[in-house]
Amino acid sequence: MNIGQASNASGVSQRMIRHYEAIGLIPPPPRRESGYRDYCDADVHRLRFIANARDLGFPIAEIGDLLGLWRDAGRSNAEVKALATARAEELGRKAAALGAMQVALLDLASKCHGNSRPDCPIIDRLAER
Repeated sequence: MNIGQASNASGVSQRMIRHYEAIGLIPPPPRRESGYRDYCDADVHRLRFIANARDLGFPIAEIGDLLGLWRDAGRSNAEVKALATARAEELGRKAAALGAMQVALLDLASKCHGNSRPDCPIIDRLAER
């Protein structure tokens, strides 16, 4: 299948497929005589794996590690669990930071009268050094 068909089948954009090839996350597929890339079902499966990992918040480097573990039939699932646990902990830290930012913004917004006057606690807070 060509890159458009692989994109449709995997849900990964053509631009991202090319990017994943360029950074070595997926091997470049063979090319047809016309020069078009020729993807197979295994390529689409790999692209779906990458998309699923991205949806769970894994960065590219860790996705490369996960792909290696996926290909390794003798892998230890402890390695996979360690990656998933570390990612979940990092996401928890980010969620806490986002929650704190939300509270701060809502607090500032509650102090702003939202009228036609120029004084604004939100602008004042942003202008602090």
